[in-house]
Amino acid sequence: VIPANRSRLSPVNFQDTQLIGVLARAESTVNSLSGLLSGLVDKFSARGHALYLVGGSVRDALLGRLGNDLDFTTPARPEVVKEILDEWAETVWDTGIAYGTVSAVYKGQQIEITTFRSDSYDGQSRNPEVIYGDNLEGDLVRRDFKVNAMAIELKEDGFEFHDPMGGLSDLQNKILDTPDKPEISFHDDPLRMLRAARFTSQLEFAVDDGTRNTIAELRETLQIVSPERIQAELVRLLQTDDPVRGIRVLVETRLIDE
Repeated sequence: VIPANRSRLSPVNFQDTQLIGVLARAESTVNSLSGLLSGLVDKFSARGHALYLVGGSVRDALLGRLGNDLDFTTPARPEVVKEILDEWAETVWDTGIAYGTVSAVYKGQQIEITTFRSDSYDGQSRNPEVIYGDNLEGDLVRRDFKVNAMAIELKEDGFEFHDPMGGLSDLQNKILDTPDKPEISFHDDPLRMLRAARFTSQLEFAVDDGTRNTIAELRETLQIVSPERIQAELVRLLQTDDPVRGIRVLVETRLIDE
């Protein structure tokens, strides 16, 4: 838990200087967005809703390489999010609103805001039954990997770092592991198995041994994923600086056979 009265992301009694450095880098990155996002944070606060930078955006902030696409989550329902963005952003589109996502562009920055979710899958399709959640931890546990299950709460007087799944430790150790049991995570969305391979190349991380074994066991479930989504994920893998790392995961788990 981090004091909200200062823009501090580092825990009070942190002893690991390497992790302090990682958090300080994230703090610097988020601070650079303060001018852009302060008005948005104010509007959510005025409505009584929290706003969190989340997922890959937090991971990349910790790695010091935040991109132009920012992902957020909030307890506010999609119609409220759209009302706020209509007041704040230059362009707003709601093509993903059925899944709780509203997108916008403001001063050249693209953002996506998704309402807390705790989805339900039937095992026959990647498309979940969207169920809105009421807490941050429930939203984070549904995500693909722990390193993508961290959040930074943006407040009017500072930031607060949330890591209930232990993503920061995995990031430090360069490990990819799922927030939930891997058999649950991959059963919900088999495309995550391909993402594991891609992230090994993109981030230069290794897949946790138990997670890797589960990929090998569940590889045939990839058949429920559309060819187009598989192709897109493979292209993203091949566009990384070191695609061999990811291809090796595909071969060793026999996911490549699917």
